[in-house]
Amino acid sequence: MNIRSSITKLFVLGSCVLMLAGTPIQAAEQPLPARDPAKLKLSSRSAVLVDLASDQVLYARNPARVMPIASVTKLMVAVVVLEAKQPLDEVLTVTIRENKEMKGVYSRVRLGSQLSRGELLHIALMSSENRATSTLAHNYPGGYSAFIKAMNAKARALGMANTRYVEPTGLSPFNVSTANDLVRLLKETRKFPLMTQYSTTSSKVVNFVKPRYSLGFRNTNNLVRKADWSIQMTKTGYTDEAGHCLVMLTRMNQHQMALVLLDAFGKYTHMADATRMRRWMETGTSGAVPASAVANRR
Repeated sequence: MNIRSSITKLFVLGSCVLMLAGTPIQAAEQPLPARDPAKLKLSSRSAVLVDLASDQVLYARNPARVMPIASVTKLMVAVVVLEAKQPLDEVLTVTIRENKEMKGVYSRVRLGSQLSRGELLHIALMSSENRATSTLAHNYPGGYSAFIKAMNAKARALGMANTRYVEPTGLSPFNVSTANDLVRLLKETRKFPLMTQYSTTSSKVVNFVKPRYSLGFRNTNNLVRKADWSIQMTKTGYTDEAGHCLVMLTRMNQHQMALVLLDAFGKYTHMADATRMRRWMETGTSGAVPASAVANRR
């Protein structure tokens, strides 16, 4: 072997070592420190926190309890809509025709007005707009009933054995799931980057046509507006039967997490529970739950 060949091989070997030692190749996440579940205080009746890198359940409270999930339902709506691959720029007419749970429910969105499928999906995920959600279901191939069947078929395909949907908005208390099942759904949403974009938008002005009017919408999860949170997917939900619910894909202690909180009492308690969960991951203790968040539990 000549000197020039030896030098070339040494240079290549040295470059490989530098690449392995440097930043171009992403380093593995550091192991999470052990945390005492007794030091995490939450209001939510059901909760799960999963480290997505290892699939380790870091915390669980009543994870298999079947409960109403309110507008968390709309995550499955988005998955079914996007898997159908219908044109997102197709303009649809707002309707609640077959969605009996929507009768008499107030919305700023006018029946008969028009908006693209993509914009309807955006405000359904971001702002939990029910008429937008109902319209998406009515315009699915085969119609409204086919959409509900598709939601349930997708749940079965994902192994969500304790999940059932009877309508698309979450207004029905018979839309039920478990925290464990919803972790499965959160994992599935990672296949759809558009869901990340739509669900984490802070606010948006939407321009309807026929008649022409504009409405401003805000994200129902206040945490997307906080600079110290990194959120890749989120959906909130509330009905009297379901309480306040929150699901997220987010980072805690430098790890990617799936978080599910169901049936918290109080308008912002589900978000406070998420903050307590993150504090517990970072410090080992969450702090106490205010008495107001537990005093009136059903």
